[in-house]
Amino acid sequence: MIIVLKPHTSEENINRVENLVKTRGLDTHIVRGTEMTIIGCIGDTTLIDPRLFEVDSSVDKVMHVQEPYKLANRAFHPEDSVVDVSGVKFGGGHLGLIAGPCSVESFEQVLEVARAVKASGATMLRGGAFKPRTSPYSFQGLGLEGLDILCAVRDEVGLPIVTELMSPQYLDVFNEKVDLIQIGARNMQNFDLLKQLGQIDRPILLKRGLNATYEEWIMSAEYIMASGNENVILCERGIRTFETFTRNTLDLQSIPVLRKKTHLPVVVDPSHAGGKWWLVEPMAKAAVAAGADGLMIEVHNNPECALCDGAQSLKPDKYDTLLQQVKQIAEVVGKVL
Repeated sequence: MIIVLKPHTSEENINRVENLVKTRGLDTHIVRGTEMTIIGCIGDTTLIDPRLFEVDSSVDKVMHVQEPYKLANRAFHPEDSVVDVSGVKFGGGHLGLIAGPCSVESFEQVLEVARAVKASGATMLRGGAFKPRTSPYSFQGLGLEGLDILCAVRDEVGLPIVTELMSPQYLDVFNEKVDLIQIGARNMQNFDLLKQLGQIDRPILLKRGLNATYEEWIMSAEYIMASGNENVILCERGIRTFETFTRNTLDLQSIPVLRKKTHLPVVVDPSHAGGKWWLVEPMAKAAVAAGADGLMIEVHNNPECALCDGAQSLKPDKYDTLLQQVKQIAEVVGKVL
């Protein structure tokens, strides 16, 4: 249930209505917009008569929210959320550009790629220190050594970093060192981990699970938000379908659907979706045209010899060409880089 207050309601009256809600045993979440204030009622509202609030002189209307997610629901928060990651903004008309190698292989490798993507216009550096792999015999990443390399390159080049957290064992280290903590598709419904992420102050990039519905995906974001951390960015990275030619199937319609259902920013990862470097360009441009709030693209200086996912990585010169086209599309759809 949400209570929409009349325009220009005073702070005193907002507090009064909020207390009225709390006396009914519900928690509240207040959103102050430019034109209206909304009080979200959190808890079991099935037995609450909305007329109890509608009679209040400061209340414009009361609406029941059918979806199980509340804090992530656009009905609770009509305006787009803007998530600020160390100065890089996602959402609310801002387009964040994340680029870098799938996995950290060496300081020299990451530094070379970071310099190249920054020169092209990327605003964040990605790189996997810990790598979840289908085979236990595949390269698993450099671990904490890889994280230290990312931090060193950030200090050298000046790009904030995003990397994947796989275990709560390293949560404190990531909270200290990482600008944007990525939660991969396989951990999207690791609810114990999601709850712990809600207790830190770092922004979270939440990837969609391989077979997750929109509601399941948003509910995972709700776990983080309900635990106290509302800085969540959703990342569409392709879902598993019957098609085997591509690695996954990029669900472009998820962008307008999510923008209708939630106020959270939506980033698209076309690299993991297609699994082929030549699919990245058309899917990245289509994602921006469809309203995405950011792109995360894998770039490698020598993809033929990459230790992980070289087939889906762009070389720096191809990334530079793509970004010039993306910037033109962004200008048309009203996105700010």
